[in-house]
Amino acid sequence: MEQEFEWDDAKEALNRSKHGIGFDLAMRLFLDADRVTKLDQQNAYGEERFVTAGLIEHRLFVVVYTMRGRTIRIISARKANERERRRHGDRPKTA
Repeated sequence: MEQEFEWDDAKEALNRSKHGIGFDLAMRLFLDADRVTKLDQQNAYGEERFVTAGLIEHRLFVVVYTMRGRTIRIISARKANERERRRHGDRPKTA
């Protein structure tokens, strides 16, 4: 994977505990050519954040990240909820 990634290790550990997914696995979402990205406009974070939905191992996940130069800094990752799966078209879980 040519893209560079980074994250805060404490945040990654908290995310793994809360959502059951580590950021090392979350990086794979960016391999999904059909992923959908939008600007996160929920809160003013002091930085531009993006929300991307895509498949990892045939399951739909959502990753929130920001760009630090050319590096993707992962903020959170989780399985998509039911509403997000419907919006994304609930693509099949098998290849």
